[in-house]
Amino acid sequence: MTSRPGTIEHQELMKRVAKDRDRDAFAELFEHFAPLIRSYSLARDPGAHLVADELVQEVLIRVWLKAHTYNSSKANVNTWIFTLARNCRIDYLRRNGRYASEVDADDLFAAIEADEPGPFETTQQRHTADRIQRGLDQLPVDQSNVLAKIYLEGKTQQEAAAELRIPLGTVKSRVRLALQKLEVLIRGEEQ
Repeated sequence: MTSRPGTIEHQELMKRVAKDRDRDAFAELFEHFAPLIRSYSLARDPGAHLVADELVQEVLIRVWLKAHTYNSSKANVNTWIFTLARNCRIDYLRRNGRYASEVDADDLFAAIEADEPGPFETTQQRHTADRIQRGLDQLPVDQSNVLAKIYLEGKTQQEAAAELRIPLGTVKSRVRLALQKLEVLIRGEEQ
């Protein structure tokens, strides 16, 4: 979605989440707002990446759970979500500071179905898988082939060496280099 935050498209997505529990609509909201919420958190606490990730998760869970309370006549979607973000950040600081919070994290997760992954987890897994795939596509072929043998086909390093007809030491080196490059590529995409 290329529209600005708070536009009619975001309002329609929010309506679909509220009325139909539409996971695709939630995925679009997630894709748009997750990086913005993360940036909001990092602007207030530079370097606190874990806090930023927790804030994103908590805010978007609240979006899913409270979408039915959104009222487009009172605020646009952007304002509503960032109000949630501000409140979640305050709750986080209270919970992890010297003040006790009345909000219990267990209450937030109680409404999410335990049997199947919820929309947040599904969207986050899809987003992570896409980033990993883009990273794999950027690796040299010899490194991506070794990773595929070991991590996708479940081969041991010894089996991969035999199948690829290369020394075991070469397999180990390629795995190490590939994982290091993949980490750099994925982290670069996050920022």
